[in-house]
Amino acid sequence: MKYLITVTLGLSSLMASAQLVYQGGEGIGKGKHIVFLASDHEYRSEETCPALARILAKHHGFKCTVVFGVDAAGHIEAGSSSIPGIDALKDADLFFIFARFLNPSQEQMQPIIDYIGRGGPVVGLRTSSHAFKIPKNSSLAKYSFDSKEYGYENGFGHQVLGNTWVGHYGQNHKQGTRIQLIPSQKDHPILCGVEDGAFVHAGAYVGKAGADFTVLANSQPMVSMDPKAELDAKKPPMPCTWTREYVSPSGKKGRVFHSTQGASEDMLDDRYRRMIFNGTLWALGLEEKIKADLEISFVGPYHPLTFSFNGHAKNVKPSDLAGFDSPILPSQEKGK
Repeated sequence: MKYLITVTLGLSSLMASAQLVYQGGEGIGKGKHIVFLASDHEYRSEETCPALARILAKHHGFKCTVVFGVDAAGHIEAGSSSIPGIDALKDADLFFIFARFLNPSQEQMQPIIDYIGRGGPVVGLRTSSHAFKIPKNSSLAKYSFDSKEYGYENGFGHQVLGNTWVGHYGQNHKQGTRIQLIPSQKDHPILCGVEDGAFVHAGAYVGKAGADFTVLANSQPMVSMDPKAELDAKKPPMPCTWTREYVSPSGKKGRVFHSTQGASEDMLDDRYRRMIFNGTLWALGLEEKIKADLEISFVGPYHPLTFSFNGHAKNVKPSDLAGFDSPILPSQEKGK
């Protein structure tokens, strides 16, 4: 019995330590709770998500909970399927997901299933189109990016965000991307105050726009990673940012905002950062609160790493990012 109690307390402690909460105060987000899931293998979601969470909490009053993929010791592990603390979705007003190829336990997947079941709004970045990779013999297989289940083909990415994994468009890591706004959508609330031409480091994805999409921006591959590089004339623009609605099992519709970029370095361009910020407000139904000059400056030191597999900062726990003054991510500061 003593061993059982010890194990239970240990799991409870891990759950608490994997969950980072930024408490909001006054502002347009007062009383609203956003839950971020950050666990991808390559694009540094563990940097993107807390940076956005701090902006939303400190400047605008949202309560923001960031749930990370962690290892057995509770360190942030890029792409880990262990996501203790995801039960924060129980009272969430928005699910912000940046994940890749996760295979969570039934217990940890259930809060996501329940959230989708009630038709809550969702914001998804980059690899969230293929957020889950689950074996075919699993009871959760329908959520996998390659699902063949009738009525839920291609899983969470296709059914909720609108696209599953299709492929890269151009050479990732070798070709940067210019974000081109759709002129006919210039009056859409999400594009309020957003200037055209953002440069993002993440390469383009193949984006297939459904009939129910409102496409807001295209990806235009460039010939190199230089922000001043010419556009790749062999690669016409491809849809990269859109809104849609998904239909929950209960029949309720949920708002969706999706961008096929979102690497932590992408956030350095304030044109792109503002678009993601505005998309988050829109998904919450706060489009009337969107103003061209809403504050989107970073809160605390932000030094994003160049995206790569196994390139995440090591030996960092979520608690190391607590408060608004700690660097994102702390271990990068230790060697300076």
